[in-house]
Amino acid sequence: MKSEIKNLAKDLISFIDASPTAFHATANIESTLKKNGFSLLKEDAAWKIKKEGKYFVKRNDSSIIAFITGSKSPAVSGFKIAGAHTDSPLLKIKTETENCSSGVVRVATETYGGPLINTWFDRDLGIAGKVMVKNTKGYSPVLLKIDRPVAIIPSLAIHLNREANKGFEFNPQNHLQAVISSDPESKNILKTLIAKELGTKIENIGEMDIFLYDLQKGTFSGGDGQLFSSGRIDNLQMCHSILEALLSVKKSDATVIAAFYDNEEIGSKTLMGADSDFMRSIIERITSLLCTGKDDIYRAISKSFLISADGAHAQHPNFPEKHDPGYVPKLNKGPVIKLSASFRYATTAESSAYFIELCEKKNIPFQKMANRSDVPSGSTIGPMSSASLGIKAIDVGNAMWAMHSVRETAGTLDHWYMTNVLKAYFGE
Repeated sequence: MKSEIKNLAKDLISFIDASPTAFHATANIESTLKKNGFSLLKEDAAWKIKKEGKYFVKRNDSSIIAFITGSKSPAVSGFKIAGAHTDSPLLKIKTETENCSSGVVRVATETYGGPLINTWFDRDLGIAGKVMVKNTKGYSPVLLKIDRPVAIIPSLAIHLNREANKGFEFNPQNHLQAVISSDPESKNILKTLIAKELGTKIENIGEMDIFLYDLQKGTFSGGDGQLFSSGRIDNLQMCHSILEALLSVKKSDATVIAAFYDNEEIGSKTLMGADSDFMRSIIERITSLLCTGKDDIYRAISKSFLISADGAHAQHPNFPEKHDPGYVPKLNKGPVIKLSASFRYATTAESSAYFIELCEKKNIPFQKMANRSDVPSGSTIGPMSSASLGIKAIDVGNAMWAMHSVRETAGTLDHWYMTNVLKAYFGE
């Protein structure tokens, strides 16, 4: 395998390992943007932007939109947008639920998104998220990442549930409580642990958005590292590809935009989700600052395009019957174009043809995916973004196994393929 392909995948794994939550993914994206000459714009301040400038905007510390203004007016060249999401299915800690049971201390959790729950049992779990910490000026957000085993959710032995291997329905309230201590006499264990980690007093710990996460790092597998496994491949892999493509832009007639949204896993209808005014507000501000005509925003939108990038289901070798035989994406066979008659994906014949042309120009293979007609499809940020913005769009992604498991598997070569297609899109 070529070193450039393997090195890109190594960088992806490092990015995922460093990003246990959407907050961390956003912080890591922001750090990379700043190193590459991008400037922060605040929504509550007046903007001053220029052609061929590099900028980014944040919301809630968990969503970030970056853009490079084109050499031509948006009314003339439109916007080239690519979007993905920073969040992944996790177990969120309910911070006021510390309790003692059977001689151990536990905290209750709440499922965020749709995790494959049975994969979370008996794992070494860390804690990460955002904590509001009190200081002399009030409360300030601080990132938390406890990167060592501090929690575990034990499964029930087969001897006590002989039917476990025939399927067991977990009760989220009762069965997803995480053990954080074997000392039943201790109090405020969770906050004490967090305060010590952040180097502050327990009374300074305020509200928290914190999650359990699996500590196992990403790894390569297969004869020549053709596969890699990690948590949160859905959808940090696409975030990484889009970021790499954005950084490759040298000069563009069109304004290119990279969107990294939070909350896709729970529907996106939040302040920082794709189903908010975040993207439209930025497009409108860019247009108002770089254009002069009253209808230039509409001209810009009509000339724009959106690529929504999210994970796709590879044909499973042990469950091949779960796929329509006409649509069987495989690992390391190229980007997957996602199709849905009910428009759970934004793809049309026209937008698909445009993406295929990009692949063909770079000699990159591509695949197509449509669910079995008796299996409902998932959805992405594509349809809602296309509808709310009025922009032509396509849904694509890289094939993977075990989506929403605590540990997913994808193809090393596919990441190189997708990144290079997106580079062609932003830079053609």
